[in-house]
Amino acid sequence: MKTDRFLIRSYEPADYKGVIHVWEVTGMGGSVRRDNDVIIKESLDIGGKFLVMIDTTTNNLVGTSWMTFDGRRLYLHHFGIDPVFQNQGLGQKLARATLNLAKQKNKQIKLEVHRNNKAAIELYKKLGFKYLGDYDIYIIRDVEIKT
Repeated sequence: MKTDRFLIRSYEPADYKGVIHVWEVTGMGGSVRRDNDVIIKESLDIGGKFLVMIDTTTNNLVGTSWMTFDGRRLYLHHFGIDPVFQNQGLGQKLARATLNLAKQKNKQIKLEVHRNNKAAIELYKKLGFKYLGDYDIYIIRDVEIKT
């Protein structure tokens, strides 16, 4: 497969349905995460970036790279390629475009990856990401003040 048929560009609201498809087939989606079109827009409004990869022969969205920004560093979320298109160099192509954006902003970029996702870990290492440390990550999805 020729990778030059794939276009990387900034997310547009009309891409949302394709984004959700990629997130579902890669296991990155789910209602518990509460990622939706409103959250995407809000993150872009405060300096985030969102790249999508499009198959120009079908106009289907096949990859996503969503970066949020906290004023200090970029956080890479929901980076993935539709499984039908994996293992063809597309993840590396999308990752390099993502790193170029981080370089343009002159910001660090941080990500979380499931320890069982060996292919993603190898890609990230190849691109220069370093293991940050041996610690656990915690989250509260529904914030309630405990007394």
